[in-house]
Amino acid sequence: MREIQIMPSLLSADFGNLSKDINAAEACGASALHCDIMDGHFVPNITFGPMIVKAVRSLTNLALHVHLMIEHPERYLEAFVEAGASEITVHAENGPHLHRVIEQIKGLGLPVGVAINPSTPLCAIGNVINDIDLLLIMTVNPGFGGQRFISDMLPKIEKARQMGEEAGADFDIAVDGGIDVTTAPMVVRAGANVLIAGAGVFGKRPRIMEAFNALKAAAESAVSKEA
Repeated sequence: MREIQIMPSLLSADFGNLSKDINAAEACGASALHCDIMDGHFVPNITFGPMIVKAVRSLTNLALHVHLMIEHPERYLEAFVEAGASEITVHAENGPHLHRVIEQIKGLGLPVGVAINPSTPLCAIGNVINDIDLLLIMTVNPGFGGQRFISDMLPKIEKARQMGEEAGADFDIAVDGGIDVTTAPMVVRAGANVLIAGAGVFGKRPRIMEAFNALKAAAESAVSKEA
């Protein structure tokens, strides 16, 4: 079993006190910060772009996982790299040239993630499974924080882990959406090792550290039970 990583999502951070929330995430021992980039087209919401990522980069040494929920992500890759992204995740649903976009990100020197929406079957990433560093399985329909976890995604996580093992592929499995102390053990048992949580961490302020530790303990309890 891979090491469990908890990545707080800035989507639920207090942008009026961003440095305070980022410092809290650092103090908790977060693996990275997750940056949800939304354009109002690919998903029904607008969040932020390279300027904010650059500002966040100046506030922390934590890795910045940039999740592009935007149309034509290939047009903005260099801007996010220059802003300080540590890893870029794009959606399989963005267009017919997923392999080309993956190669573009690799050419920029960054690890590559591919995300799939709840209704997207795993066959969508079958031909690139050996080219990615992370598979992000959305456990809500992307666009807004604080949504309810879709439990039907658990078999999908299990199948993704099985696919990776059968292909001899080396990638993390991340989950994003509705991750809390109840759902964390469920996704870990299914095969996920990277848990992205916004409302489950930043949404619990001022008890951010307490919420983070509870989430991590819940996730790791699933590992210890399996061991």
